[in-house]
Amino acid sequence: MDPNTAGWALVVALFLPLVGAGALALMPASMDREIRRAAVVITAIAFALVSAIALSFDYGRSGELQFTTDASWITAINARFTLGMDGISLPLFWLTYLLPLLCAIYTTKHLPAPGKPKAFLGLMLLLQTGMAGTFVAFDLPLFFIFFELTLVPMFFLIGMWGGPRREYASIKFFLYTFFGSVFMLVAFLAIYFTSGAETWNIQQLSEMAPFGSATFQTWAFLGVFLGFAIKVPMWPFHTWLPDAHTEAPTIGSVLLAGVLLKMGTYGFIRIGLPILPDGALRFAPVIGVLAVIGIIYGSLCCLAQTDVKRLIAFSSVGHMGFVMLGIAAMNEAGIQAALFGNIAHGVITGMLFFLAGSLHERYHTREIAVIGGGMLTKIPKYAVMFAFVAIASLGLPGLAGFWGEFGAMWAAISPGLGLADTYGGLYLALVILAALGTVLTAAYFLWLMQRINLGNPLERWADEPLEDVQAIEWVAWTPLVVLVLALGVYPRLVFGVQNDAVVNLMGYLGG
Repeated sequence: MDPNTAGWALVVALFLPLVGAGALALMPASMDREIRRAAVVITAIAFALVSAIALSFDYGRSGELQFTTDASWITAINARFTLGMDGISLPLFWLTYLLPLLCAIYTTKHLPAPGKPKAFLGLMLLLQTGMAGTFVAFDLPLFFIFFELTLVPMFFLIGMWGGPRREYASIKFFLYTFFGSVFMLVAFLAIYFTSGAETWNIQQLSEMAPFGSATFQTWAFLGVFLGFAIKVPMWPFHTWLPDAHTEAPTIGSVLLAGVLLKMGTYGFIRIGLPILPDGALRFAPVIGVLAVIGIIYGSLCCLAQTDVKRLIAFSSVGHMGFVMLGIAAMNEAGIQAALFGNIAHGVITGMLFFLAGSLHERYHTREIAVIGGGMLTKIPKYAVMFAFVAIASLGLPGLAGFWGEFGAMWAAISPGLGLADTYGGLYLALVILAALGTVLTAAYFLWLMQRINLGNPLERWADEPLEDVQAIEWVAWTPLVVLVLALGVYPRLVFGVQNDAVVNLMGYLGG
């Protein structure tokens, strides 16, 4: 298909999961197996279409919008239905279709109680549409609607299928993220009226920037910052995340870590930096400081955890801190590292939450002390897979987790828009602390593997028959394991796609 004229393909791919959710709603609730299989078919068709879009994408023009649609939408406020895709959007958009397919495959055998596949899978498909739309919407009201659309299905996925404290976790998730969105919406309105262009188009506003006074740029960026920082989440706005992850069903945690958190960092890169460049430059040191606090804080919290899933949740605070450190560098290398870190974290931590869910199904607990050691003896294939993904998460060179973290630290002490000269000492200190964070990350993952993988099984598990990796788990997990290795060995799979788009972005920033 021609990326210049096939805007319909992006529209179809975007709304196919939503149509699929409607189709599931029409199926009788008694058709349990058929509903699960239908979800696999729907997500597989959507993923195939997005893969075809990726194959047709003109990588020689990855800095330009392709597969565009621009139609009149809400004329009263000059809002348009504008979709498009460039090298920044494509990897995130593709991941947004891969993970739900793997989740749908996983749910053919693993569905949380209460077993209501029609509602559960319908909400997953609705969530997929909201996440995907965020990465291809190029009009601020349209972006905001997709951004907010994710709140409702995730609220119910946690609230209905979550753990013992699911009501608390779902309400906390909703209130935190909705609170930030209010400030973001006010900032969008301020941008529209201050620009004087009577357009909400993200690309046009980026080309006009900077506009407004220094005071306007600062306050508008603060509003955008609150909306996106809570979604990331950055320290100290992170407290909803461990509760949401701990109580969410496995599929909810996979999608929350794999895609939903990336909406915040993507918003910074797509909207905050190019439209409010002066405000972004003023906030860059603050972002860097908060990012590194998150790295150290998240790692220390991991060392104190007794629950495997909660440990993985706190690790996300640290890993997303590296993504934000790359953004704070305000140079090409930093943005590249942040975008790569997004994809790597989505693949690795999404896989870790799959493993944590299956661990709970085998042992009926996630408490490290109760599980004890001996997984290499009882379930060796599972134990090896857990060790492989954990090592990737701690940033071992040659695996996906390395390039985003190393790139962010490298970028923070590299020249970029004068920050290295103005705040050179501060950024050097931040990199030293971030490097300490990588040591702490290795410490808590190695400690975890020593506690559950090595040694002999506890007496209570010695004669307990525990099933090793199931066939359906191999199918759902193998693509992620392959990606962890492929992105580590050949990072150009992502860097090469996004390079031209990042160069264009730096042009808006003056770099």
